[in-house]
Amino acid sequence: MQDINALIEQGLQQSESRKTPRNYLGASSLGDACDRRIQYQYLGTKADHEFTGKQLKTFAMGHLLENLIISWMQLVGFELSTRNKQGDQYGFEIAGGKIAGHIDGVLLSGPSGFSYPALWECKTMNQKYWRDCVTRGLALSHPHYFVQVQLYMAYMQLDEHPALVTILNKDSSELHHEWIQFDAAIAQRYSDRAAHILKACQASEWLPRIAKDPNYFVCKSCRWQKTCWNG
Repeated sequence: MQDINALIEQGLQQSESRKTPRNYLGASSLGDACDRRIQYQYLGTKADHEFTGKQLKTFAMGHLLENLIISWMQLVGFELSTRNKQGDQYGFEIAGGKIAGHIDGVLLSGPSGFSYPALWECKTMNQKYWRDCVTRGLALSHPHYFVQVQLYMAYMQLDEHPALVTILNKDSSELHHEWIQFDAAIAQRYSDRAAHILKACQASEWLPRIAKDPNYFVCKSCRWQKTCWNG
């Protein structure tokens, strides 16, 4: 008898393999710790290993949970818009489309005591990472997400009011909401980083690795570790 779970995970991997890779630098990747890893993503370099079926199930669950959280926000009076008039996700493109990003939504109005319009971003995390975010804040616990929010605020012209990041604890269903002030210096720094990475890619230049040892913790979890160190 065949293993149904294995069949589902294989099906997810096959579906993922048919997707067209991104051909732009995503704002969601620009807060990554390693310049070279961002290059591999942008250039479509084949990873040493693909996402597992379990990982793909986790990603899919995150998208479904986001829709649920949107309905909760709307239930209490937030006018939360997630699509433009054409039905497409809100987003931006610069540098001839080489740098782009897509946001989760915009809070147009809602309960009193908050300022509108405001960028809205949604994340889901397990207990460990959620608790760290609650304790230390997004900028320290998940700096790549913090950078993503800053770039979205800048390029979507939603920098006048703080952005709201809503984070679901997947283990307990608790929600954490954090208002993020715009930091123009951070947005500029990572915009400059994007330009620097693009320039290196166009010149066929590999930027330095984040570490001098392939066993460094960032490298050990990288999908391009072997390509980077042994290629």
